Amino acid sequence: MSTLEEARNVARFIHALSGGAEVRRKAAARELSRRDPLDTNELVGVLISLSRQGWGPATCVLTDFMAALEQEAEHIPHVDVLRRLAHVQSLDTVADLFAQGPAKKEMDADAAARADANAFSQSLGHLKQQARLTRDPDTLSRLATVSNPTVLRNVLINPRLTEDLVVRIAARRPARPEPLIEIWKSPRWSVRHAVRRALAFNPYLPPEIGAKIVPLLNTADLRELVASTSLHSALREQATRLLAEGVDAVRQAVTHAVPARRPDGPHGLD
Repeated sequence: MSTLEEARNVARFIHALSGGAEVRRKAAARELSRRDPLDTNELVGVLISLSRQGWGPATCVLTDFMAALEQEAEHIPHVDVLRRLAHVQSLDTVADLFAQGPAKKEMDADAAARADANAFSQSLGHLKQQARLTRDPDTLSRLATVSNPTVLRNVLINPRLTEDLVVRIAARRPARPEPLIEIWKSPRWSVRHAVRRALAFNPYLPPEIGAKIVPLLNTADLRELVASTSLHSALREQATRLLAEGVDAVRQAVTHAVPARRPDGPHGLD
């Protein structure tokens, strides 16, 4: 079983790794794959709980575990059964990570392709090269509207790209899911709070991706998400549970911090 101390040790170890987001993501995937499914769920559940309590290392590495569940799934042999077992284990905050189904809103792929063709006459290869190398902010802004994910992948590695533009891309509506997923996969941009928030609040993002982002949001974001009728119901329910998890954590902290008075004297006083 994944004890609290074991989860803390795992978080400390991954948090201390050098080499960037990809190294930490792969290390998180190895931690998930070497355990049996029940222990995997318990580890993730404890890390979510520790993060909601505000423990720094867990908050930092939770990003790596969420990315591993999405991007390294093929290297985690039992990933398909985690959702079912999480329900059996009554680990609702873990089961929530495996939301399924279509996004709240969807943009037709043919319509997106026609919009790209009307806006750009260059070949796909030229657009990708331009996206990666252009120094002109206006050109970069125009290329950021392309629905083809390979073009956006190159936009995201352009050194001239700003967080403000990435947030605008992540919040763009209507949108195809593929470019939004590229932003979530970007080690450079997916760690930015404003970018995560824009993705999570975009009704065109598939819920299986949104469910990995919601646990990384802060309390104010979660409250706003719960109140938003434009988002997928699974994400709103997930946010509700995470808020409850945070409230429980605060109650436990207060309980442990304030010892009960000992009624030694006749009036409860020493």
